Amino acid sequence: MGLKNISAKKIKFYWKLYWIRILMSSLGSALFIALALIIINGIRAWNESESYLRQSQLATYPLQIFIYIIVGIIQGAVYTYMMYWMFYKKGGQSFTAVNKKSMAGGQIGIKWDDVIGMDEAKQEALEVVKLIKDRAELQRIGGKILRGILMLGPPGCGKTYLAKAIATEANLPFISMSGSEFVEMFVGVGAGRIRSLFKKARNLAELEGGCIIFIDEVDAVGAQRAADSGFGGQTETNTTLNQLLVEMDGLKEKEMNVVIIGATNMPERFLDSALLRPGRFDRKIYVDKPSLEDRQKLFDYYLKKVQYDPNNLKIDRLARITVGQSPADISNIVREAALIAVRNKKQLITMQEIDEARERIALGMKRRIKVREEERWQIAYHESGHAIVTYLLVPTQDVFKITITPRGHTGGVTWVPEREEILIRDKNKLLGNIKTCLGSFAAEKLKLNTTTAGVDMDFQEAMYIAHNMVCRWGMGKSGIIGNFYGIEGNWSIISSEMKTRLENDVQDILQGCLKEVGALLTKETPLLERLAKELIAKDELNYDEIEAIFKEFGKVRPSS
Repeated sequence: MGLKNISAKKIKFYWKLYWIRILMSSLGSALFIALALIIINGIRAWNESESYLRQSQLATYPLQIFIYIIVGIIQGAVYTYMMYWMFYKKGGQSFTAVNKKSMAGGQIGIKWDDVIGMDEAKQEALEVVKLIKDRAELQRIGGKILRGILMLGPPGCGKTYLAKAIATEANLPFISMSGSEFVEMFVGVGAGRIRSLFKKARNLAELEGGCIIFIDEVDAVGAQRAADSGFGGQTETNTTLNQLLVEMDGLKEKEMNVVIIGATNMPERFLDSALLRPGRFDRKIYVDKPSLEDRQKLFDYYLKKVQYDPNNLKIDRLARITVGQSPADISNIVREAALIAVRNKKQLITMQEIDEARERIALGMKRRIKVREEERWQIAYHESGHAIVTYLLVPTQDVFKITITPRGHTGGVTWVPEREEILIRDKNKLLGNIKTCLGSFAAEKLKLNTTTAGVDMDFQEAMYIAHNMVCRWGMGKSGIIGNFYGIEGNWSIISSEMKTRLENDVQDILQGCLKEVGALLTKETPLLERLAKELIAKDELNYDEIEAIFKEFGKVRPSS
């Protein structure tokens, strides 16, 4: 009986999916049989006719009928194709049909152990898997089936990977789509695709006992609804979102074991509130950037896939110098280091290849252009100013590398990554960042008695931080508090007197930081000269070389 029920379910399932194809094939077969019978009867009539005229007429009837049928079929096919293309096709892809193939849980190939780090997110996801598997037990005690899971976090942190692991552990079919695939210029197309997607998921759930839908970048269809501008674009977005809400509620009514997993890089507040209410996205899982321990696990995982020198590469050091890097970033670093090792004809990956890979990804390729000697000195003092201020006044950042070799759009770079994860930046940390930015300006004025246009981006960053300190976080000298950026209309409704006071507070912060930085560099002029000369001689200094120069002058980094 079990086999018969399974066969009946499969027949019903395939009839739902392919009924159009079955009908068309049956119609084609019937037409072919009818045509064959007409030809056979025509031949028999030819043989049985008495007169030559009658024989000739009868003989041509099958041919005429055959021609009429062929012409009719061609005309019908052309008309059908044109209408199909006009209303359902765009670039060879159906407007409303979902052409994504589902994958069985066992075919995905991503196991729970393959998800490295993110222990808190994995624990949340494990509970989700248990709820999906224990559907009967949940219903027995009167609980509601989990409907939606929203994964939030920066890009490259493993949201898609975790969703596939959930599907593997739950052993359910998995359908993956991007939110942008539902968005079109024609009103109703996105809603049609939503209906098609959920219809397919319900059919799979009926056949396999459940189904998981993964919608990446769900903010493309789930952003907050707004009034239409008059061109229909917002209407299409609103219609698509409304259909998604209806389909999720429809699952609840039918008690289908279909779980929707949405992923977004946007903050939760940008999503429509109707999408986040209970009964839709019931569970939120935050997938953040990896911690120090997680980065160690990630490097250990990815380095096992390549040949590296364990005596030269220390995983704990790699984890410390990659603060703020996502799992995708770490994977890219190892992959790029392997390419560099092959290019340099090395058998093993060393720290040199890792450093070069990080620099190439973060700073860009070196530009092989000839720089005048005068400009090289200007760049050397500029970057040395950054390095000294950061090393002596900003304990939360490492001076990882200094280079006067042009990279990207810059003539030189001082690379100062964070030494540790910082969740909250207080006033002292913000002032330290401003001082780092102003170190280049102060060094140029001190050694060159002039400044260059190279301070443009430094000034931009320093003013951005100072403006936020005064206008958002109440850190100005005058004591003015309030988030002036949060006011509707912003600066247009603020009095000129208030604007003047705010701008004076901003300049007070900048001038105070510049004064401190100038005094520091004047005191450390010999160190500034030494760093600049080393840069002129070598073009770039790595971490160990920088540390050696500072220790030579008896400088010790302040504790954070």
